[in-house]
Amino acid sequence: MSENLYDTVVRGGTVLDHESGLNKVTDLAIKDGKIAAIGDDLAGSAAEVLDATGASVLPGLVEGHTHIFEKVSKVGAPQDEAHLRRGVVAAADAGTAGASTFPAFRTLVVEPTVMRIVNFLNVSVLGLIDFRYGELLNPDTFNVEDALATAAENPDVVRGFKIRLSEDVLGDKIVPLLEKAIALGEQAGLPVMVHIGETALTLPEILDRLRPGDIIAHCYTGKENGILDENGAVLREVYKARERGVLYDSAHGKSNMSFKVAKPAIAEGFLPDVLSSDTSGRNWRGPVFDLVTSMSKFLALGVPMSEILPRVTVAPAKLLGLDTEGYGSLKVGGPAHVTVLKEVGAAILPDAAGNTIEAPRLEPTAVFVNGVSHELTEWRGNAAPSA
Repeated sequence: MSENLYDTVVRGGTVLDHESGLNKVTDLAIKDGKIAAIGDDLAGSAAEVLDATGASVLPGLVEGHTHIFEKVSKVGAPQDEAHLRRGVVAAADAGTAGASTFPAFRTLVVEPTVMRIVNFLNVSVLGLIDFRYGELLNPDTFNVEDALATAAENPDVVRGFKIRLSEDVLGDKIVPLLEKAIALGEQAGLPVMVHIGETALTLPEILDRLRPGDIIAHCYTGKENGILDENGAVLREVYKARERGVLYDSAHGKSNMSFKVAKPAIAEGFLPDVLSSDTSGRNWRGPVFDLVTSMSKFLALGVPMSEILPRVTVAPAKLLGLDTEGYGSLKVGGPAHVTVLKEVGAAILPDAAGNTIEAPRLEPTAVFVNGVSHELTEWRGNAAPSA
């Protein structure tokens, strides 16, 4: 008997890849951790066959905004349980670690997992250890030298900086601290992710200070000073900032995603550049659950899979500099990072304010990292309260 050409063939799913434009029911073959072939009738040459009939075969999902510093931060979820076992192969922590806690972040989060983990370093050396205490209420915790040194010494992980602009985080010092963060990003040559909602500045005043490549997190927040004007339309300044390169991240989170904001904005044509869950220890058992559930909510809001796909694969991969490592796309010869998703029926899903929407719920049925299949966890909404 001849040797099998492939280790695994994912058979009969709809293979979707935004980069190549592939959208076809076909097979995907894996050999030695790489995608060996994409084409018809490959299963006969495989040591193992995964039947993906009726499912979508995607590039491994990339989570652009999460909090996964478990055991150090009260808001940190476990990276494997919250992400890998729910179909995510790479993720960016958004400011849970600061310069003083980064060594522990690297040891406890980055190194133990097969996922690819990067981060936006909190501008406060404290990081986001506990939501009850604003990390910048003492502005001296914003130490430029420490932030620059941590970024310079860890370029494989630090891909930007994070600042939360809510009044309970930095009091009335929003202007000097925001400008200091932008200057830090400029000096390091890295983007700055800015958390909005309940700020002492209007969104146009914040946007005016941002550079191309900087990121607004929580673009559909229902809190004060969001993206909508008094008539419920997206602010002109939001579009103008996008035209000059400012990016928008959906970042659901426990308290930010509002269907009442997202629905009219999406109907108007305003979609996020990155679709992320903002998973944390406060919400991974609801109302967020995981990235796939956030994708399901966008489907229910009228966003087609063709628009969702790049925002959970190639777009965050490029933003995080992971596309050059083979994340975000399916390429023959590239690493076999693959997520298989299937629609499993409708579910009633909540936003951050308790409003609900009926969504065609997506569920991961397989996830591969470098060609290795990993165990999945059942959707936590089956057993957990959504609050």
